[in-house]
Amino acid sequence: MDSSQPTPETVTDLSNQFLMAMPGMVTGDLAGTVIYLCEHSPKGALGLVINRPTDLSLAGLLEKLELKLEIAPGQTADQHPAHQPAVFFGGPVQTDRGFVLHSPAGDYSSSIKLGRMALTTSRDVLEAVAHGNGPEHLLVTLGFAGWGAGQLENELAQNAWLSVPAQENIIFDIPPQERYPAALKLLGIDPVMLTGAAGHA
Repeated sequence: MDSSQPTPETVTDLSNQFLMAMPGMVTGDLAGTVIYLCEHSPKGALGLVINRPTDLSLAGLLEKLELKLEIAPGQTADQHPAHQPAVFFGGPVQTDRGFVLHSPAGDYSSSIKLGRMALTTSRDVLEAVAHGNGPEHLLVTLGFAGWGAGQLENELAQNAWLSVPAQENIIFDIPPQERYPAALKLLGIDPVMLTGAAGHA
């Protein structure tokens, strides 16, 4: 048996955890990111970057998908739930594809249930948002972060990532630029201790 591949018994399931990129250890597109890990198994892992907003608004994305915002009586377009949130860079894999992390989980055609949350890749969740009756909380990304079998375990062994159980409020309720320090604080780590090692914030 190839000892470089972890057996199922040796894989710690980090699903529903945050991964925080260690300064100087993770470079490129994922440097400085917090990733919510949706799935982790012996076959690999899939997660979404939650702190990298793009210039594209959710309303702009819906327009590209030819989904018309339904404005409620007495509501302006600016007040529509889709108007404010940005679409996020979810990771370098399949950046032309949308992923919606949302709570409550609801009942959509292509979803992975993640406790109270779900990850949906089908268009129906965005149709619901456009109609004004989508999930109460959502984070929309283009792309995802992915690892093959054993790849994330190797990176963790090299101390490239810190991990901690995820908290929903960090994903949905606090500004994107505060999510990395907030996730670190769950571990009792002051971000200054890490950023100093990298030489820049």
